[in-house]
Amino acid sequence: MSSDNTQGTVSPDTVFGDAGSTAAEPVRFDTRIAVLLRDDLEPWQRLNVTAFLISGLGTSVPEVVGEPYEDAGGVPYLPMFRQPVLIFEGSKETLTVAHTRALTRALPRAVFTADLFSTGNDRDNRAAVRAVPTADLDLVGLAVYGPRNGVDKVLKGARMHP
Repeated sequence: MSSDNTQGTVSPDTVFGDAGSTAAEPVRFDTRIAVLLRDDLEPWQRLNVTAFLISGLGTSVPEVVGEPYEDAGGVPYLPMFRQPVLIFEGSKETLTVAHTRALTRALPRAVFTADLFSTGNDRDNRAAVRAVPTADLDLVGLAVYGPRNGVDKVLKGARMHP
């Protein structure tokens, strides 16, 4: 999605049109989907962590998923999120603070810890997280969903991913 139009800059929270719309009018969301990644991850790790984290939100918060897609030839495609996903980055400390804020606000969240890079399946992933006390989690990624102002407060101090 382009961030420019003839009216000026468009927020990354804005989508033009929707499944029920015939006009290209902006659709603004009062919620936010965001991923916070630790800034020392390798590029492949950033992609992997983002994919894992987002899968948690899509399965646990059904209202974030839109309608299925179909091309002009009638070929169906899976539904995707109904709104943009914003990606942020920050230090290990920024992630720890954001995690605490997300817990305090009881926002839907998913975590990815450094230990998960050495496991190879879902059962071992869950066991690796379960083995570590909350305050000691070595977080490399966090996904949150909720009201825009709440998510913004959780992510305070993080910066948009380049």
